[in-house]
Amino acid sequence: MQESDPDMPRATGPLIVARPDHNISRANISENALKVLYRLRQENFQAHLVGGGVRDLLLGHEPKDFDIATDATPEQVRQVFRNCRLIGRRFRLAHVHFGQEIIEVATFRGTGDSSDTAERQLENGMIVRDNIYGTIEEDALRRDFGINALYYDIADFSLIDYVGGLADLQAGRLRMIGDPEQRYREDPVRMLRAVRFACKLGFIIDPPTEQPLFEFGGLLRDIAAARLFDELIKLLLSGYGLGVFEKLRHYGLFGHLFPATEDCLACQEQDFPITFVSRGLASTDRRVLEDKPVTPAFLFAILLWEPVRRRYEQLLVEGQAANEAMLSASSETCNRQQSRTAIPKRYSLPMREIWALQPRLEQRDGKRPYRLITHPRFRAAYDFLLLRAEAGEADPELSDWWTKFQEASSQERANMTASGTKRRRPRRRGRKTAAPQPDIAVP
Repeated sequence: MQESDPDMPRATGPLIVARPDHNISRANISENALKVLYRLRQENFQAHLVGGGVRDLLLGHEPKDFDIATDATPEQVRQVFRNCRLIGRRFRLAHVHFGQEIIEVATFRGTGDSSDTAERQLENGMIVRDNIYGTIEEDALRRDFGINALYYDIADFSLIDYVGGLADLQAGRLRMIGDPEQRYREDPVRMLRAVRFACKLGFIIDPPTEQPLFEFGGLLRDIAAARLFDELIKLLLSGYGLGVFEKLRHYGLFGHLFPATEDCLACQEQDFPITFVSRGLASTDRRVLEDKPVTPAFLFAILLWEPVRRRYEQLLVEGQAANEAMLSASSETCNRQQSRTAIPKRYSLPMREIWALQPRLEQRDGKRPYRLITHPRFRAAYDFLLLRAEAGEADPELSDWWTKFQEASSQERANMTASGTKRRRPRRRGRKTAAPQPDIAVP
């Protein structure tokens, strides 16, 4: 592949890499994406594969999505494809549906001018609406990072690079297009994308692109809580969540997403809170890499557990019963978190059930264990207990008891649940005791 220098002006236009000089093959592009590309060309529109799909193909990875950029407007795309739906108000996009696969088609974004206030609106420097269309070069300049601004032209199978993205790719560098501070102000979620791509690709972040990450975290408070939840799913459930967590804390961004958790981690007296989160994220990463199911409910239960646990302990001291204290602590923590990252009920309800079962796991006499083991969330709550024990926050004897109870015969279970069995509150331990590896279940 040809070398390119992003700092050198190109008076002659973009860097164009002919088909023999790059490694992208149509054999590795989704058949449905190719259908959309060819059909747009047949209708005399420009059609380019762009963004992460091009980046991943050049790196030899298998893309998860194939996005297309064109000079056709969303309405024109809909006229071409009967299986098309237009979505979005902030950014108008066309989604072409092929069963479970959706090919996203975006019209080239333009720079616009001051008279285009109806189609491009900013509030305090942040873009809240942007439907100004332009040329492919303008579109490249409007994208976030150089590595995401490479175009594969279906007309002649060439690569087109307006911003030095190929040089960035070859150098393993993540570099913002344009002035980083301005671009982060336009869309603060770009800070999270910078962390995600750096962790996913193992790239370094270019110093001018990196420095604002330490300073601009407060801008995330202006982003809709629902959108931040979607970004967190991409960040933490893609197989590199532990690295993301560490980078978010390094740049001071984590506290703007999980303020209550960060307060707990920042003033921790023992190692178990940070150990618990790290072990939970590492376990999630392993499951993703092994192509096993994972759930946001368990992930968020891990991330929010420490503020829940501390409030729970406080309420116990104040005299509340264990189950009531856990419900109150869960409700308070969730209500505060919703203003930052809006966790949908389909995840928040199972998450709260996982927490609610933790005090019940301490009740091991009589019929209680038999009822609890049939609970729909028992497996997730048990896995959660294993993580707590591994981190030194719960008594390993308690997790060992539940491990044995699940495997025991009827007579052994009867002996284990005899009325003389002591019920003990879990005690914290400084040293880590080996415990069965948690198998994070899908609630």
